[in-house]
Amino acid sequence: MKVTGFSFIRNAIKYGYPIEESILSILPVCDEFVIAVGKSEDGTLDLIKNINSDKIKIIETVWDYNLRQGGKVLADETNKALKNISKDSDWAFYIQGDEVVHEKYLPEIHSTMEKWKNNKEVEGLLFKYLHFYGSYDYVGDSRKWYRNEIRIIRPYDDIHSYKDAQGFRRNNKLLKVKPVDAYIYHYGWVKPPDLQQAKQKNFNKLWHDDTWIKNNIPDTEYFDYSQIDSLAYFTGTHPATMLKRIKEKNWEFSFDPTCKNLKGLSKLLYILEKKTKYRIGEYKNYKLL
Repeated sequence: MKVTGFSFIRNAIKYGYPIEESILSILPVCDEFVIAVGKSEDGTLDLIKNINSDKIKIIETVWDYNLRQGGKVLADETNKALKNISKDSDWAFYIQGDEVVHEKYLPEIHSTMEKWKNNKEVEGLLFKYLHFYGSYDYVGDSRKWYRNEIRIIRPYDDIHSYKDAQGFRRNNKLLKVKPVDAYIYHYGWVKPPDLQQAKQKNFNKLWHDDTWIKNNIPDTEYFDYSQIDSLAYFTGTHPATMLKRIKEKNWEFSFDPTCKNLKGLSKLLYILEKKTKYRIGEYKNYKLL
């Protein structure tokens, strides 16, 4: 079985993306790793080049800001990496620059890929998600956080990244997937408050025009993490590749998980989900076999 990892990145240092940790976290189950590195304003390219692995193949790119609306440029960069993986790969393992896999899940991920390798009806594998917020001690537990997404796909020519790299489609149809009993740890909302605010301003430019940014993104130096509806304590362990970054954390964030900023229908749906484990009206970007 041959597995190729793939991703894209730009300005990882400037905006605090743990891309090195992301790559290293799945590299043990990959035979190669293709990453599209966009022209950056920092040392991102050197950061990737200095990862000590001969598995990594770098594709230098320039982001097309004509695709700014709706975050399409993110899917475009994803597809650039996807098109450069080896055609004899059985699976393509996608990971974004703020996602990391805990090493405890690697055996299960490998065995699940092996299990479905020869069943071509299975076009992808579906992961569960933990979304960290504010610090490495809290995870989002309300309906605003997506619970599942496809991260392993067949490297077929007719499979492509969808919308803002939210997921994948095959000939514009939902992928047929099997679940893998593993989590993706999403750290996109855990950065120093100044970097998070800078990231918010920059990232939203991929979806909205300058007027929207001016009217909706506060013109402040630091991101206000306190404006969140619901969090839960994280009681597990973090991936080994993240431990150095976590140790170097230089800001504080605290939150009382018993305090819920939920009202009306949002509160009712939250309570029902916690009791039944079922999410009413959940958007599913896949077809589960």
